[in-house]
Amino acid sequence: MSDAVDRLEQAEREREQARERVEEVGADRLRTCRDAYRELTRLLDDYDGRATGSGDFQAYTQFEGAVATVVGNLDEDVPEYDTFEAVDDHLQQRRLSESDFERAREMLAPVADLVGRLDDLEAAREAYVQARRDARRRIGTLDDRVAELERLERLGDADLDAPVERLREPIDAYDEAVREAFGAFRGDASARDLLDLIERAGAFPLVEFRSPPAELLTYVHDHEAGTEPLPTLLEYADYSGSKLDHYVEDPAALRSAVATRRTYLRDIDAEPLTVGWPPPPAAELPWLCGEYRSVVAGFADESVVARLREVRALARREEYERLRESALARSELTDEERERVASGAVERDLAAAREERAAIEEALSTHGELGDPP
Repeated sequence: MSDAVDRLEQAEREREQARERVEEVGADRLRTCRDAYRELTRLLDDYDGRATGSGDFQAYTQFEGAVATVVGNLDEDVPEYDTFEAVDDHLQQRRLSESDFERAREMLAPVADLVGRLDDLEAAREAYVQARRDARRRIGTLDDRVAELERLERLGDADLDAPVERLREPIDAYDEAVREAFGAFRGDASARDLLDLIERAGAFPLVEFRSPPAELLTYVHDHEAGTEPLPTLLEYADYSGSKLDHYVEDPAALRSAVATRRTYLRDIDAEPLTVGWPPPPAAELPWLCGEYRSVVAGFADESVVARLREVRALARREEYERLRESALARSELTDEERERVASGAVERDLAAAREERAAIEEALSTHGELGDPP
Protein backbone atom coordinates (compact mmCIF):
# COMPACT_ATOMS: atom_id res chain seq x y z
CA MET A 1 0.00 0.00 0.00
CA SER A 2 1.29 3.45 -0.87
CA ASP A 3 2.11 5.82 1.99
CA ALA A 4 0.23 8.51 0.07
CA VAL A 5 -2.89 6.33 0.01
CA ASP A 6 -2.53 5.54 3.73
CA ARG A 7 -2.24 9.24 4.58
CA LEU A 8 -5.19 10.15 2.39
CA GLU A 9 -7.42 7.46 3.88
CA GLN A 10 -6.36 8.42 7.42
CA ALA A 11 -7.09 12.08 6.68
CA GLU A 12 -10.51 11.10 5.32
CA ARG A 13 -11.32 9.09 8.46
CA GLU A 14 -10.30 11.95 10.74
CA ARG A 15 -12.25 14.46 8.66
CA GLU A 16 -15.35 12.28 8.78
CA GLN A 17 -15.05 11.86 12.55
CA ALA A 18 -14.68 15.61 13.02
CA ARG A 19 -17.66 16.26 10.73
CA GLU A 20 -19.83 13.81 12.69
CA ARG A 21 -18.93 15.52 15.98
CA VAL A 22 -20.01 18.85 14.52
CA GLU A 23 -23.23 17.41 13.13
CA GLU A 24 -24.09 15.94 16.53
CA VAL A 25 -24.68 19.51 17.68
CA GLY A 26 -25.29 21.30 14.40
CA ALA A 27 -22.84 23.56 12.59
CA ASP A 28 -25.02 26.68 12.75
CA ARG A 29 -25.73 26.23 16.47
CA LEU A 30 -22.03 25.72 17.11
CA ARG A 31 -21.11 28.88 15.19
CA THR A 32 -23.61 30.91 17.22
CA CYS A 33 -22.15 29.41 20.38
CA ARG A 34 -18.60 30.15 19.22
CA ASP A 35 -19.43 33.78 18.43
CA ALA A 36 -20.88 34.27 21.92
CA TYR A 37 -17.92 32.51 23.53
CA ARG A 38 -15.40 34.62 21.64
CA GLU A 39 -17.23 37.84 22.53
CA LEU A 40 -17.40 36.94 26.22
CA THR A 41 -13.74 35.97 26.41
CA ARG A 42 -12.85 39.22 24.63
CA LEU A 43 -14.85 41.19 27.19
CA LEU A 44 -13.18 39.32 30.05
CA ASP A 45 -9.74 40.12 28.62
CA ASP A 46 -10.59 43.78 27.90
CA TYR A 47 -12.13 44.60 31.28
CA ASP A 48 -10.06 42.43 33.58
CA GLY A 49 -8.32 44.88 35.94
CA ARG A 50 -10.54 47.82 34.91
CA ALA A 51 -13.95 46.64 36.11
CA THR A 52 -12.71 45.13 39.39
CA GLY A 53 -12.64 46.44 42.93
CA SER A 54 -13.70 50.03 43.51
CA GLY A 55 -11.89 51.30 40.43
CA ASP A 56 -13.45 52.54 37.21
CA PHE A 57 -17.24 52.44 37.85
CA GLN A 58 -17.97 53.35 34.22
CA ALA A 59 -15.91 50.39 33.02
CA TYR A 60 -17.77 48.19 35.49
CA THR A 61 -21.20 49.20 34.20
CA GLN A 62 -20.09 48.92 30.55
CA PHE A 63 -18.73 45.46 31.19
CA GLU A 64 -21.86 44.14 32.95
CA GLY A 65 -24.07 45.66 30.27
CA ALA A 66 -22.03 44.14 27.46
CA VAL A 67 -22.09 40.69 29.08
CA ALA A 68 -25.84 40.89 29.62
CA THR A 69 -26.33 41.89 25.96
CA VAL A 70 -24.31 38.96 24.65
CA VAL A 71 -26.19 36.42 26.77
CA GLY A 72 -29.56 38.11 26.31
CA ASN A 73 -29.26 37.80 22.52
CA LEU A 74 -28.86 34.03 22.69
CA ASP A 75 -31.73 31.64 22.03
CA GLU A 76 -32.34 28.99 24.62
CA ASP A 77 -31.51 26.21 22.15
CA VAL A 78 -27.91 27.42 21.82
CA PRO A 79 -25.52 24.74 23.10
CA GLU A 80 -24.34 25.42 26.68
CA TYR A 81 -27.01 28.09 27.08
CA ASP A 82 -27.20 27.34 30.81
CA THR A 83 -23.44 27.92 31.07
CA PHE A 84 -23.75 31.35 29.45
CA GLU A 85 -26.58 32.26 31.83
CA ALA A 86 -24.57 31.06 34.81
CA VAL A 87 -21.58 33.18 33.72
CA ASP A 88 -23.87 36.19 33.34
CA ASP A 89 -25.37 35.62 36.80
CA HIS A 90 -21.93 35.20 38.28
CA LEU A 91 -20.71 38.50 36.85
CA GLN A 92 -23.77 40.54 37.75
CA GLN A 93 -22.42 41.54 41.19
CA ARG A 94 -22.04 44.89 42.87
CA ARG A 95 -18.32 44.44 42.94
CA LEU A 96 -16.04 42.19 40.90
CA SER A 97 -12.63 40.85 41.80
CA GLU A 98 -9.84 39.26 39.84
CA SER A 99 -11.03 35.88 41.10
CA ASP A 100 -14.49 36.52 39.63
CA PHE A 101 -12.95 36.97 36.21
CA GLU A 102 -10.88 33.84 36.63
CA ARG A 103 -13.95 31.91 37.78
CA ALA A 104 -15.89 33.09 34.72
CA ARG A 105 -13.15 31.77 32.47
CA GLU A 106 -13.25 28.41 34.26
CA MET A 107 -17.02 28.28 33.82
CA LEU A 108 -16.62 28.86 30.07
CA ALA A 109 -14.17 25.93 29.69
CA PRO A 110 -16.90 23.45 28.61
CA VAL A 111 -18.00 25.93 25.94
CA ALA A 112 -14.41 26.16 24.68
CA ASP A 113 -14.27 22.38 24.35
CA LEU A 114 -17.57 22.31 22.50
CA VAL A 115 -16.85 25.06 19.96
CA GLY A 116 -13.42 23.52 19.45
CA ARG A 117 -15.20 20.95 17.33
CA LEU A 118 -15.44 23.56 14.57
CA ASP A 119 -11.70 24.19 14.75
CA ASP A 120 -11.07 20.45 14.73
CA LEU A 121 -13.18 20.08 11.60
CA GLU A 122 -11.38 22.92 9.87
CA ALA A 123 -8.00 21.43 10.77
CA ALA A 124 -9.16 18.00 9.54
CA ARG A 125 -10.34 19.53 6.26
CA GLU A 126 -6.99 21.28 5.77
CA ALA A 127 -5.15 18.02 6.52
CA TYR A 128 -7.33 16.22 3.98
CA VAL A 129 -6.67 18.84 1.29
CA GLN A 130 -2.93 18.60 2.03
CA ALA A 131 -3.08 14.81 1.79
CA ARG A 132 -4.64 15.13 -1.66
CA ARG A 133 -1.91 17.58 -2.70
CA ASP A 134 0.75 15.19 -1.43
CA ALA A 135 -0.87 12.35 -3.35
CA ARG A 136 -0.84 14.42 -6.55
CA ARG A 137 2.83 15.26 -6.02
CA ARG A 138 3.57 11.59 -5.48
CA ILE A 139 1.89 10.80 -8.79
CA GLY A 140 4.19 13.32 -10.46
CA THR A 141 7.21 11.65 -8.87
CA LEU A 142 5.95 8.23 -9.98
CA ASP A 143 5.40 9.49 -13.52
CA ASP A 144 9.06 10.49 -13.65
CA ARG A 145 10.12 7.15 -12.18
CA VAL A 146 7.98 5.16 -14.61
CA ALA A 147 9.41 7.13 -17.54
CA GLU A 148 12.96 6.48 -16.34
CA LEU A 149 12.33 2.76 -15.74
CA GLU A 150 10.68 2.44 -19.14
CA ARG A 151 13.75 4.10 -20.64
CA LEU A 152 16.05 1.65 -18.87
CA GLU A 153 13.92 -1.28 -19.94
CA ARG A 154 13.88 -0.09 -23.54
CA LEU A 155 17.61 0.58 -23.63
CA GLY A 156 18.27 -2.72 -21.92
CA ASP A 157 16.59 -4.46 -24.84
CA ALA A 158 18.68 -2.57 -27.40
CA ASP A 159 21.13 -4.43 -29.62
CA LEU A 160 24.53 -3.34 -28.35
CA ASP A 161 26.18 -4.86 -31.41
CA ALA A 162 24.10 -2.88 -33.92
CA PRO A 163 26.16 -1.00 -36.57
CA VAL A 164 25.70 2.49 -35.09
CA GLU A 165 28.53 3.79 -37.27
CA ARG A 166 25.97 4.08 -40.06
CA LEU A 167 24.58 7.04 -38.14
CA ARG A 168 27.67 8.23 -36.39
CA GLU A 169 29.94 8.64 -39.39
CA PRO A 170 27.76 11.17 -41.28
CA ILE A 171 26.89 13.00 -38.06
CA ASP A 172 30.53 13.24 -36.97
CA ALA A 173 31.50 14.37 -40.48
CA TYR A 174 28.95 17.19 -40.38
CA ASP A 175 29.80 18.23 -36.81
CA GLU A 176 33.50 18.39 -37.64
CA ALA A 177 32.83 20.34 -40.84
CA VAL A 178 30.58 22.91 -39.16
CA ARG A 179 33.05 23.42 -36.32
CA GLU A 180 35.83 24.05 -38.82
CA ALA A 181 33.70 26.42 -40.93
CA PHE A 182 32.45 28.34 -37.94
CA GLY A 183 35.93 28.59 -36.49
CA ALA A 184 37.15 30.14 -39.74
CA PHE A 185 34.19 32.52 -39.82
CA ARG A 186 34.76 33.50 -36.19
CA GLY A 187 38.41 34.24 -36.91
CA ASP A 188 38.03 36.08 -40.20
CA ALA A 189 34.62 37.79 -40.32
CA SER A 190 34.01 41.12 -38.66
CA ALA A 191 32.65 41.01 -35.13
CA ARG A 192 29.68 42.91 -36.55
CA ASP A 193 28.86 40.16 -39.05
CA LEU A 194 29.44 37.41 -36.49
CA LEU A 195 27.14 38.93 -33.87
CA ASP A 196 24.51 39.75 -36.49
CA LEU A 197 24.49 36.09 -37.51
CA ILE A 198 24.05 34.99 -33.90
CA GLU A 199 21.28 37.53 -33.39
CA ARG A 200 19.43 36.26 -36.48
CA ALA A 201 19.81 32.71 -35.17
CA GLY A 202 17.50 33.75 -32.33
CA ALA A 203 14.61 33.29 -34.77
CA PHE A 204 15.28 29.53 -34.67
CA PRO A 205 14.41 27.98 -31.27
CA LEU A 206 16.47 24.83 -31.87
CA VAL A 207 19.65 26.83 -32.47
CA GLU A 208 20.68 27.56 -28.92
CA PHE A 209 23.05 30.50 -29.27
CA ARG A 210 22.91 33.02 -26.45
CA SER A 211 21.66 36.30 -27.92
CA PRO A 212 24.28 39.08 -28.02
CA PRO A 213 23.84 41.77 -25.35
CA ALA A 214 22.20 44.89 -26.80
CA GLU A 215 25.08 47.20 -25.79
CA LEU A 216 27.56 44.92 -27.56
CA LEU A 217 25.53 44.92 -30.78
CA THR A 218 25.23 48.69 -30.66
CA TYR A 219 28.98 49.05 -30.21
CA VAL A 220 30.01 46.87 -33.16
CA HIS A 221 27.54 48.71 -35.42
CA ASP A 222 28.42 52.23 -34.31
CA HIS A 223 32.21 51.98 -34.03
CA GLU A 224 34.90 51.25 -36.59
CA ALA A 225 36.35 48.57 -34.28
CA GLY A 226 33.23 46.51 -35.04
CA THR A 227 34.71 45.73 -38.45
CA GLU A 228 37.59 43.90 -36.81
CA PRO A 229 37.38 40.11 -36.27
CA LEU A 230 36.30 38.93 -32.85
CA PRO A 231 39.79 37.70 -31.79
CA THR A 232 41.12 41.21 -32.48
CA LEU A 233 38.39 42.82 -30.38
CA LEU A 234 39.18 40.45 -27.53
CA GLU A 235 42.87 41.32 -27.87
CA TYR A 236 42.01 45.03 -27.70
CA ALA A 237 39.98 44.39 -24.55
CA ASP A 238 43.14 43.19 -22.80
CA TYR A 239 45.18 46.28 -23.72
CA SER A 240 45.95 48.99 -21.23
CA GLY A 241 44.21 52.32 -21.68
CA SER A 242 47.28 54.05 -23.10
CA LYS A 243 47.95 51.26 -25.58
CA LEU A 244 44.29 51.07 -26.63
CA ASP A 245 44.35 54.76 -27.60
CA HIS A 246 46.48 53.80 -30.61
CA TYR A 247 43.95 51.29 -31.96
CA VAL A 248 40.42 52.60 -31.38
CA GLU A 249 38.79 56.02 -31.35
CA ASP A 250 36.84 55.55 -28.13
CA PRO A 251 38.70 53.28 -25.67
CA ALA A 252 36.10 53.86 -22.95
CA ALA A 253 33.28 52.61 -25.17
CA LEU A 254 35.22 49.47 -26.06
CA ARG A 255 36.01 48.73 -22.43
CA SER A 256 32.36 49.25 -21.50
CA ALA A 257 30.87 47.14 -24.30
CA VAL A 258 33.54 44.52 -24.95
CA ALA A 259 35.88 44.16 -21.99
CA THR A 260 33.00 43.51 -19.60
CA ARG A 261 31.70 40.71 -21.85
CA ARG A 262 34.87 38.74 -22.49
CA THR A 263 33.37 35.48 -21.18
CA TYR A 264 30.38 35.69 -23.50
CA LEU A 265 32.55 36.46 -26.53
CA ARG A 266 35.15 33.79 -25.78
CA ASP A 267 32.42 31.17 -25.39
CA ILE A 268 31.03 31.72 -28.89
CA ASP A 269 31.59 28.51 -30.84
CA ALA A 270 29.82 26.11 -33.21
CA GLU A 271 28.33 23.79 -30.56
CA PRO A 272 24.77 25.18 -30.94
CA LEU A 273 24.94 24.03 -34.58
CA THR A 274 26.22 20.49 -33.98
CA VAL A 275 24.00 17.39 -33.88
CA GLY A 276 26.03 15.57 -31.25
CA TRP A 277 25.97 11.96 -30.12
CA PRO A 278 23.75 10.10 -29.39
CA PRO A 279 21.53 11.77 -32.00
CA PRO A 280 17.98 13.10 -31.45
CA PRO A 281 14.83 11.08 -32.26
CA ALA A 282 13.93 10.63 -35.92
CA ALA A 283 10.91 12.94 -35.58
CA GLU A 284 13.12 15.78 -34.31
CA LEU A 285 16.12 15.41 -36.61
CA PRO A 286 14.58 16.98 -39.77
CA TRP A 287 13.38 20.02 -37.82
CA LEU A 288 16.78 20.41 -36.20
CA CYS A 289 18.61 20.15 -39.53
CA GLY A 290 16.18 22.57 -41.17
CA GLU A 291 16.86 25.27 -38.60
CA TYR A 292 20.60 24.57 -38.63
CA ARG A 293 20.67 24.98 -42.42
CA SER A 294 19.14 28.45 -42.19
CA VAL A 295 22.05 29.56 -40.03
CA VAL A 296 24.88 27.46 -41.47
CA ALA A 297 24.21 28.74 -44.99
CA GLY A 298 25.11 32.21 -43.74
CA PHE A 299 28.80 31.37 -43.17
CA ALA A 300 29.68 27.91 -44.53
CA ASP A 301 30.16 26.69 -48.09
CA GLU A 302 27.96 24.19 -49.92
CA SER A 303 30.01 21.20 -48.78
CA VAL A 304 28.97 21.74 -45.16
CA VAL A 305 25.33 22.22 -46.13
CA ALA A 306 25.55 19.02 -48.18
CA ARG A 307 26.80 17.09 -45.16
CA LEU A 308 23.87 18.49 -43.17
CA ARG A 309 21.47 17.21 -45.83
CA GLU A 310 23.02 13.77 -45.46
CA VAL A 311 22.37 13.89 -41.73
CA ARG A 312 18.78 14.94 -42.30
CA ALA A 313 18.26 12.02 -44.68
CA LEU A 314 19.24 9.58 -41.91
CA ALA A 315 15.84 10.09 -40.25
CA ARG A 316 14.13 8.45 -43.25
CA ARG A 317 15.97 5.18 -42.74
CA GLU A 318 13.89 2.39 -41.20
CA GLU A 319 16.83 1.41 -39.04
CA TYR A 320 17.34 4.90 -37.56
CA GLU A 321 15.47 4.43 -34.27
CA ARG A 322 16.90 0.95 -33.75
CA LEU A 323 20.42 2.23 -34.25
CA ARG A 324 19.74 5.28 -32.12
CA GLU A 325 18.47 3.08 -29.27
CA SER A 326 21.69 1.08 -29.49
CA ALA A 327 23.72 4.30 -29.41
CA LEU A 328 21.78 5.52 -26.38
CA ALA A 329 22.27 2.22 -24.61
CA ARG A 330 26.01 2.27 -25.22
CA SER A 331 26.35 5.88 -24.10
CA GLU A 332 23.93 6.07 -21.19
CA LEU A 333 23.53 2.68 -19.55
CA THR A 334 25.96 1.92 -16.74
CA ASP A 335 27.10 -1.60 -15.97
CA GLU A 336 24.90 -1.58 -12.87
CA GLU A 337 21.85 -0.56 -14.90
CA ARG A 338 22.50 -3.31 -17.43
CA GLU A 339 22.68 -5.82 -14.56
CA ARG A 340 19.39 -4.53 -13.12
CA VAL A 341 17.69 -4.95 -16.48
CA ALA A 342 19.13 -8.42 -16.96
CA SER A 343 18.11 -9.55 -13.45
CA GLY A 344 14.52 -8.37 -13.84
CA ALA A 345 14.88 -5.72 -11.13
CA VAL A 346 13.87 -2.93 -13.51
CA GLU A 347 10.79 -4.86 -14.61
CA ARG A 348 9.75 -5.43 -10.97
CA ASP A 349 10.36 -1.80 -10.01
CA LEU A 350 8.36 -0.65 -13.01
CA ALA A 351 5.42 -2.88 -12.10
CA ALA A 352 5.52 -1.62 -8.51
CA ALA A 353 5.60 2.03 -9.59
CA ARG A 354 2.68 1.54 -11.95
CA GLU A 355 0.72 -0.31 -9.26
CA GLU A 356 1.34 2.43 -6.71
CA ARG A 357 0.31 5.12 -9.17
CA ALA A 358 -2.92 3.29 -9.99
CA ALA A 359 -3.68 2.88 -6.28
CA ILE A 360 -3.21 6.60 -5.65
CA GLU A 361 -5.42 7.51 -8.62
CA GLU A 362 -8.12 5.19 -7.32
CA ALA A 363 -7.86 6.68 -3.83
CA LEU A 364 -8.11 10.21 -5.19
CA SER A 365 -11.17 9.21 -7.18
CA THR A 366 -12.77 7.57 -4.15
CA HIS A 367 -11.97 10.45 -1.80
CA GLY A 368 -12.90 13.46 -3.88
CA GLU A 369 -12.50 17.21 -3.64
CA LEU A 370 -14.14 18.95 -0.70
CA GLY A 371 -17.23 21.07 -1.11
CA ASP A 372 -18.15 23.99 1.12
CA PRO A 373 -17.69 23.35 4.86
CA PRO A 374 -20.79 22.41 6.84
